[in-house]
Parts: sequence; structure tokens; C-alpha cells
Amino acid sequence: MNRINTALLAFRIMAWVTGVVLAVASVWAALGYLFWDYSTEGGKPSLYSLLWLAHGWLYFAYLIAAVNLAFLLRFPILKTVALLLAGTIPFASFYADYVMHRYVRNREESPTQRTT
Repeated sequence: MNRINTALLAFRIMAWVTGVVLAVASVWAALGYLFWDYSTEGGKPSLYSLLWLAHGWLYFAYLIAAVNLAFLLRFPILKTVALLLAGTIPFASFYADYVMHRYVRNREESPTQRTT
């Protein structure tokens, strides 16, 4: 179980970091296109572009952590794809973190309950 716990920790860290960056970038994009002049050429600040670039690289690390966890837990392909797509939807990675943490915790508790 040590490898699964380590993979879960790596996934949880990447889910939160990726989720926070995606949420900030999405809210910033919504505000920029609704209230500021982001629709014109050169209307976006460079920090805005760097934030989306950072999300792209962080999402790549999220994919590695999620695939590692899914392989260790022997997830079917559809469950793995759903886990991978959670990093592209704002706030979905937080829910994926919650579900995966609960799944691993219940998986660890169930063998001890069966033996008693």
C-alpha cells in the first residue's frame, strides 16, 4: 500500500496545484472578456498568457500523476479518462481529489473489516 499512498499524495498535490491555477486563469479570462478589453489584439497582459502556459505544464504533470495512480489501482480505461479530464474542467480536479482520496481510504479499510 505504500506505493499507492505515495501515488495518491503526488496526485493530490498536482490536482490542487493544477486546479488552483486553472480556476484563477478561468475566472481571470471570464472577467477579462466580460469587463476588460481582452478581445482585441494585444489587450491581454503577459502575466495572463504565462498563467495559461503554467497550467499547460502543470496539467502535464497532473496527467503523469493521474496515470500512475490509475495504473496502480488498476482502473478501467473510462475511469482513467475521466480522471485525466478532471484537470481540464475548472474545479473538477478538486472533486477528483476528494473521490480518489475516499476511494483509496475505503480500499485500505475494507480488508481489515472483512477479517474481524
